[in-house]
Order: sequence, then C-alpha cells, then structure tokens
Amino acid sequence: MPYDPSRITYLLQRYTAKSCTKEELEELFAVIAAAENDDTLHQFMEAEFHRFNGEEAFPQIDTESVYASIVKKEPRRIFTLPRVAAAAAVLLLATWWFTQQPKKSAPQIVEQQKRPILPGSNKATLTLADGSTVTLDSTGNQVISRGDTKISQQNGQLLYSSAGKTAEGYNKLSTPRGGQFRVVLPDGTKVWLNSASSLRYPMAFTGKERIVELEGQGYFEVAQNAEQPFKVKAHEMEVQVLGTHFDIMAYADENTVNTTLLEGAVQVKEGNTARLLKPGQQAILKSHAFTVQEADVKRVIAWKNGLFVFNDMALPAILREVARWYDVEIVYETTPGTELYGGGLARNLHLSNVLTLLEGSGFNHFRVEGRKVIVLP
Repeated sequence: MPYDPSRITYLLQRYTAKSCTKEELEELFAVIAAAENDDTLHQFMEAEFHRFNGEEAFPQIDTESVYASIVKKEPRRIFTLPRVAAAAAVLLLATWWFTQQPKKSAPQIVEQQKRPILPGSNKATLTLADGSTVTLDSTGNQVISRGDTKISQQNGQLLYSSAGKTAEGYNKLSTPRGGQFRVVLPDGTKVWLNSASSLRYPMAFTGKERIVELEGQGYFEVAQNAEQPFKVKAHEMEVQVLGTHFDIMAYADENTVNTTLLEGAVQVKEGNTARLLKPGQQAILKSHAFTVQEADVKRVIAWKNGLFVFNDMALPAILREVARWYDVEIVYETTPGTELYGGGLARNLHLSNVLTLLEGSGFNHFRVEGRKVIVLP
C-alpha cells in the first residue's frame, strides 16, 4: 500500500532532525520496506544528496558512486536488509548535513525573525454553485450535500460521489498562497492543486465533453472515457486529454504556460496552433507560440511529492515558488545575478531553512521583515 508522499517526507525529515518517536521510526522503516514508495524515497534521497557536500564531508569517499549505487537499484524489490542499509546510509548522510548546517553562514535570518514562517499546508476554499463557500483544511472530515450530489472532505482531499449525475452548475476549488489540496472529480479524475491555484468544474459531467478551467498549477490523473473527451482550459491554452497523467503550470506571474506529460498523450492548442506531446515532453507556451522540449519531470512534479527541486534555475524563479508556498512577498534591494542554482529540499521546512540553504551559495543574502523577504547582495 503506497504511502502519501507528504507523510513520507514528514517521517524522513523527523528522522534527519533526530526527533522521530519510536512509533514514527517503525513506520519509517515500514515505508522503506515497501517497494511502492520507491519513487518518493528516491526523490527525497536525490534532493538530500544534491544539497549535501559529500566531497567536503567525506573526501576519502567517491560519494557520487555511492549514491548512484543506491538509487539505481531495481525499483521493484522485496524488503531485504541491504535495502534498509542503503536507505539508512543516505539518511545518515542527510542527518550529518542537517546537524552541521547551523554552523555555516547566514545566521542573521534566524536572529531577525524570531517567529518562524511555517510552510504551507492542506487548505482551500470550495465555492458551490449557489455562491456559498466552505473552508477546507487538513483536519476536516465532513459531507456537503447539494441535491443528489454528496461531496466528502477526507483530510486534505475532496471526493465527489457518483450519485449526482443530474446536478447542474459549477463548483470552484481554490487554494490560497501557502495552501494545497486534492480533489476527485465526479468522473473519478484526480487533481492535485498547488498554492495560489483554482479549478472550476461542473458538479456532473453530462455533456459530450468534460471541460474544466485551471489557474495556477495542477497535476491531473484523468479517468479514461473515450466517449467524453477531457479538456483543460488554462488562459488561452486548451489541453485535450487522450487518457493520461500530466502537469499544467499557468500562474499569472510566470511568463509561460507549461504543460508536462508523464503518461498517455495530450494535445495542446492555442488558436489555430496545436502540438501533440509524448510522455516526458513539455510544451511551453509563450507569446502565442509553442516550444516542445524534453522535460525535467522530477523537478516539475516535485511539489506534488512534498519537495522543491531546483535544477539549473535562476534565483527569481526559485523565489517565486518560495513566495507562493510560504505566502511571503519578495523585495529586491539588489539586482539578481545570472547564476543558476541546483539541488532540492523538502517543502515542510521553515522558511529560514530554505533561505539559509540559498545563502550557502554565496551569491545573495536575505533579510526577513514580517512576511517580506528582502534580497540583498
């Protein structure tokens, strides 16, 4: 039984912070023992490895080779002692990194911001067809009834029953900055919404097509139905789905709309221009023109798995993600350079941890005033 990726990340972070209870430690090793959790474990290990300076810590060890030997093992293995030992070795490296990091540079962030700025969490607002709203969070469990449609909230997920086939009108699920949520639509399609995003959808898919509207970022696992094509509208772009898993990033403060395909096939379209994507490809829409390229899929969907992954990214692009997840404003008192950042980290860290990691590059420093992050030389 696969675990929720955010729960796995939570357990790994508790382990590396040496704060696991006995029960959490047992749960963590049960997670490691289950092959279904390999993808999430590998992403966490990769993120930890890339922000861990292995050459400095263990100059006598070829850490790249050690890491490669760990993560490139067959993903579908049964539980064995070497598997646990390999995972534990990486966790120990991560523990070293965390325990040593406070001795490094940039203590000013923590000193100036006595109240930590916490990461985002599961929270959203559901706007019903009659205009009424329901506040949703991580802990709520409730049933919302509208006509013959029943909507169940189960912790951080909203689930529509299939009973409401005659329901009319649209619902809108909106996440604030610092929020995320999941929804299972009336046709069984699963959608993960990132921070500052919204999805508008009918209470029942009764027409010839299933059409939803996205703002912000969402990851889709579409329920197949050849008789009712599924379409996503995001700004001027339309994505026609042919049965698939994909991510759309369509934030107003980004200058592109990106569609990344993981499985199946989709056709992206704007005006009279259309492109067909294969798995692993990304369509970038900018100034009414599409560019199709190979995608860094792990980076694109890292947010869904409770991670930030920054591979060759400029500081402003990183800070836009940080601003949305921590609900902070970014203010520049210097012009950011052209240097690119790499590595990754869990999204459940305090903001100060993230800024300390970025300061470790030596290119920029940060000052936090209330919910403003000021970028300094």
